[in-house]
Amino acid sequence: MGALSLTGCGPAPTTNGAADPSSADGASAPATPGPTDTATASPAATASSSQTPAAEGTTEATPVTSAPAPPAAPAPAAAPAAAQPASQALATTGDGAQAATAFGWGPVLTGDEFSYTGAPDRTKWSVYNSAGHAGKGLRSPQAWSVANGVATVSGDAAGTTGGMSAKFAEQRYGRWETRMKTNARDPKYHPVLILNNNSAPNCAEIDYAEGSSVTSVMRFFLHYACGGADFQTTAATPVDGTQWHNYAVEWTPDGISGYVDGVKTFTDTNPAHQPSTVMKQTVQLDWFPDGSATKPSQMQVDWVRVYK
Repeated sequence: MGALSLTGCGPAPTTNGAADPSSADGASAPATPGPTDTATASPAATASSSQTPAAEGTTEATPVTSAPAPPAAPAPAAAPAAAQPASQALATTGDGAQAATAFGWGPVLTGDEFSYTGAPDRTKWSVYNSAGHAGKGLRSPQAWSVANGVATVSGDAAGTTGGMSAKFAEQRYGRWETRMKTNARDPKYHPVLILNNNSAPNCAEIDYAEGSSVTSVMRFFLHYACGGADFQTTAATPVDGTQWHNYAVEWTPDGISGYVDGVKTFTDTNPAHQPSTVMKQTVQLDWFPDGSATKPSQMQVDWVRVYK
């Protein structure tokens, strides 16, 4: 995470294990309890070892008794549909390349398509109800809503936001892909998609999409130590985060790779950098206040899918 990390080494969240990014761009440090779209993904970024931390009506003429009825009048044009607010926008799921398709990952094993309305499905997600990153702000269940096939987490001007961790696919190795976007967010609100385990040794964590104060870039962070001169590898990919993008991670015994819209943007094959424990998906919109006013922001997720 550009200056974000999520969990790993920090204490577990008040109600759920949440990962938390840090605020420095270019380095993702272990977090405290609880861390789209240009039409084309940018070229893969080179991973580097980091040393900082959318009725038609028909009108018919009245029949005449002494003559055949005249042809029906042309149907009036349908009125354009009213635009939906960003928080209720229906996701377009057919566009944007997917790593799962490009690399033949096979059928979806589990995940969430958010094809329901209300709060996130509690059989699938543990929704945070705790202090925010570094104890600042609040992670509240009320920050979440699901409608029109999209899960939305909103962050307000006071730092009340949200996060949640998956109850499915807590495992070592696998492939995860998530379709995500934000609004024109405040740079102090960072969207993050993470594979995390708060009990992992060495603050191990895979942040496969992490926004930062640089809103035009999405970062990948692989944490394998809690700090020091060599604790993570990272890559940065330019994206328009206000558009839908597909972010994915592939974790195998041979290494860890990251993808944006089906294009590989990160890889690390060093065995010493492999997490040694199971990990699970987390989704967070984290707040990094700096003393200036905060603009309400949103992060939206169309789906989360797990492959073998």
